[in-house]
Amino acid sequence: MGGLGDRGDRDAHGRSGDRGELAHRRVHRWRRALLAALITAAVVVPLSAAARPTIPSPPPAVLPEPSAATLDRIYAANRANAAEAARAAAAHGDEHRAAADRELAAPARRLLRFDGRGPGEVTEVFGDLARADHVAVLVPGSDTSLDTYDRFQATAAALHGQLTATAPHGTRTAVVAWLGYRTPDTVSTTVLTTNRAEEAAPRLRAFTGELRGVVGSATTVSLVCHSYGTVVCARAAAHLDVDDLALLGSPGTGSDTAAALHTPARVWAARGRDDWVAEVPHVRTDLFGVTVGFGTDPISPAFGAHVFAAGRGGHSDYFRPGSVSLANLARIVLGDTAEVTRA
Repeated sequence: MGGLGDRGDRDAHGRSGDRGELAHRRVHRWRRALLAALITAAVVVPLSAAARPTIPSPPPAVLPEPSAATLDRIYAANRANAAEAARAAAAHGDEHRAAADRELAAPARRLLRFDGRGPGEVTEVFGDLARADHVAVLVPGSDTSLDTYDRFQATAAALHGQLTATAPHGTRTAVVAWLGYRTPDTVSTTVLTTNRAEEAAPRLRAFTGELRGVVGSATTVSLVCHSYGTVVCARAAAHLDVDDLALLGSPGTGSDTAAALHTPARVWAARGRDDWVAEVPHVRTDLFGVTVGFGTDPISPAFGAHVFAAGRGGHSDYFRPGSVSLANLARIVLGDTAEVTRA
């Protein structure tokens, strides 16, 4: 009997040891993968960036203090600046950028900010911001610039369409597409760290403060953040006057829990079943003195967010018309939280 007992102890300890060794190997493998990604990005990104010349553009327009009374003047000044930027880009021979700028200069566009220099920045309003009862602010992820802005614009338009279709009669809504920071390239060292998010956070805080000055305290404001944009929102969260914070397709936020964001907002998270970000290792590790990765998966129970259903969509499908995720986002923005379907 003593022999059987010794054998059982060895088996139990052996299995425990195997599990520990397996976990150690997994962490080591992810560290090697992250290091490989860093090396690849360090080679590829400088070469691709060097191939594109700087596009000339005027400095941003001088704008009045944002308020309900000054919105029309702000929109007009930014449209005029976008038209001037289009002429400069065309003269430089970059017709793609010139076309993007001309689109933004169209009479119907409502631009709170426009800067055509470099990758470019733009903040655009969909709906009547001054009279809105509910406002959603969208924060994009990597590879978003003036050259790819049409994709981001489409997500904002889709959310505003959903809000318009589902809001109770007499309820007014607006969506703000906030491309207010230099987003990282998907294949780059910057997309693996919080550096760009740290730079962007003060800008997002300043913008939400200005937004409150326009819409007032009675209007609900929801922050809807996608991919790397979730890292930006997490870095700014403690100082944002918002009601809800939705994290979509997040690689992690850099915080271990929703409570660590130190925000009074309700924190939501969702990931589509076909979203490739599910394969991203949710770890943080130090490589050459740099912290790489973003930690806890926001849809995990350990993070503590309100997890809602996003259907079978992929990484770019959260705002697809007719999708489960778009319907749930509209419910969150409208404050119909009891109607949000959970994952």
